[in-house]
Amino acid sequence: MGESIWKPHTTVAALCERDGKFLLVRENADGRIVFNQPAGHLDPGETLLEAVIRETLEETRYQFIPQALQGVYRFKPDASSAKTYLRFLFRGEVGDLVDGDLDQGIIAAEWLTYAQVLSCREQHRSPMVLQCIEDFRQRPGYPLDVISQEFA
Repeated sequence: MGESIWKPHTTVAALCERDGKFLLVRENADGRIVFNQPAGHLDPGETLLEAVIRETLEETRYQFIPQALQGVYRFKPDASSAKTYLRFLFRGEVGDLVDGDLDQGIIAAEWLTYAQVLSCREQHRSPMVLQCIEDFRQRPGYPLDVISQEFA
């Protein structure tokens, strides 16, 4: 059959809050300087938890300890394109800061207050950035065991 099957891009993201501040990355994306949660694509052979731990380390140099699945989000950035992202957002804590270089395109990892996040919303990589923080503030998230360990 010549019929193709549509496939969304599977991504993971980390949401960390410490002392009233949220961990975001400032990055160069498509020629713009934007803010996002530490996030990235699921790689072949890794679990969602392995992916979010890896992506957070690569983009912030912090070790990430997932504590809950905050939510699952579907985002289509361009109505004229079939490209769609399916984001698994994990909330958790950061551990040690590890030496090393930040991932390509990442300018800095920054801790922003909620007011600062609101004030820079025009610079958010997508509307999911603020929506994820709002969901974090309003709901506790789901236990990690909602993710199958056998088929993770």
